[in-house]
Amino acid sequence: MSTASSHRVAFVTFMLALSVPVHASRAQKVFDARGAVHVRDQYMADLDTLHAKFVALATAIPEDKYSWRPAPGVRSVSETLMHVAHEWYYYVPESVGGIAPANFGPPKAAEERLKLVTKKGAVLDELAKSWAHSKAQVGSVDAAHLTGAYKPWGFPIDQAALAMAGDLHEHLGQLIAYARVNGLKPPWTK
Repeated sequence: MSTASSHRVAFVTFMLALSVPVHASRAQKVFDARGAVHVRDQYMADLDTLHAKFVALATAIPEDKYSWRPAPGVRSVSETLMHVAHEWYYYVPESVGGIAPANFGPPKAAEERLKLVTKKGAVLDELAKSWAHSKAQVGSVDAAHLTGAYKPWGFPIDQAALAMAGDLHEHLGQLIAYARVNGLKPPWTK
């Protein structure tokens, strides 16, 4: 066998050996209950910060800018805020194995329904209701449920929290850009 061939065989063998422990660990607990609670609490702290900033921006942006969008086919200010409300109603609870409100309906239909909420007062009300639901779902999850990969996402709590919080941070950045393009400074900046 040539040196190049033996290196290839060694590399493939090494990669296969690495894949076995990773696959096997998916069935095991990733965290004990105490560790899972810590990650959940840190996730909740980040969500609280995001909530405060979303509401601060939604309050600071004048209602006449709620229909503003950077280009055709891109979400407007109100559509972006309602997308966040949709995520608070559905995806944040789902990220910890929770559920949407009983009257939420199918996620796609709910998002289309929320997109029609465009008046500032109604947007702020929807943000408040969706946040209350999200916070209650995340706060009430049983820590034992979060110790390994869980349904519906099949991720452990750290991966679910990072994925969901990362998405929400992206939307916060989007709204910060929308505000700045329209001459508004985020209220928490000096």
